Amino acid sequence: MFKISVIMLTHNRQDYVAQAIESIKNQTFENYEFIIINNGSTDGSGRVAEKLTKDDSRIKVINLSANCGIGAGRNKGLDLAKGEYITFIDDDDIAEPDMLEFLYDLAIDNAADISICGSIKEANGEILPNYVFDDYLIMNSAEAVVEMLKRKKYNVGMPTKLFKRNLFDKIRFLETGNYEDITVGYKYLANANKIVAHGLPKYCIRRHETNNSAFTTNDKLLNHKQLEEYFSAFRERTEYISDLFPEIADYAHYSEWSYMISMCNKIVTNNLTNCQKQLNFIKRELTKNYWEFYNSNYIQEFEREFMRKYIHDDMKRVI
Repeated sequence: MFKISVIMLTHNRQDYVAQAIESIKNQTFENYEFIIINNGSTDGSGRVAEKLTKDDSRIKVINLSANCGIGAGRNKGLDLAKGEYITFIDDDDIAEPDMLEFLYDLAIDNAADISICGSIKEANGEILPNYVFDDYLIMNSAEAVVEMLKRKKYNVGMPTKLFKRNLFDKIRFLETGNYEDITVGYKYLANANKIVAHGLPKYCIRRHETNNSAFTTNDKLLNHKQLEEYFSAFRERTEYISDLFPEIADYAHYSEWSYMISMCNKIVTNNLTNCQKQLNFIKRELTKNYWEFYNSNYIQEFEREFMRKYIHDDMKRVI
């Protein structure tokens, strides 16, 4: 049995996928299998994958006739995976040569269900720190969820993390929507017994305009569909975390409202006329929860400023 299963989906990434594949082929840790799901590509991505992997028996390329979505594609990879641990790489990113070894040693040395490394970001030819930190964190599930909500040391994304296989026995990716990480990623942390994180950067995220999450670095790409999916996912996340960990419910609520006020500022600042319905929703929610959010122990001063700027007048009308 393989120690690690690496799962990668590719869809129309022929200009990037070769480097992603090579970065896994060149790993110092050799006891892995690499499952590549060619998710209905209409360019040369599938051919690139097959050409680069034909001489390595550890690598399987599964060609799907149509794009089934990210969640369904990852679930297909999970169905095939035989490793004791599972990790994911995106088809436009690059893993450092020792990423698998680093994550595996972190997990084994600490008897952890999930291990996490740091990452850098490449955007417009510039290399920037993404999640890079010196701390060596050994956390229980509630602590790991709070750290994820802070988004200072890691986020909810699947890459940069090594998961014990049994975490996927009951929790699978949703097969609807475009942002599968935000709908279930936190549940893996919440259901792990021990999580370890060390912020040495072992993974490079490449940002470009065709990224599924390109809007995270270009506010003008935000649209109403993305916001609706995030609002729904974060509402469910708050309820899930609050039920499982009542002791951190206040932080879960704060995190949801923090996202809302941030999006409010982006919609107004960038005059995103296609997001007016979502702006109205934000204002209703933050007006309803104005004092709880405004007086939160966790709120940042700039968030209070945004609340005064965008929500205070609505509060006066309610009063």
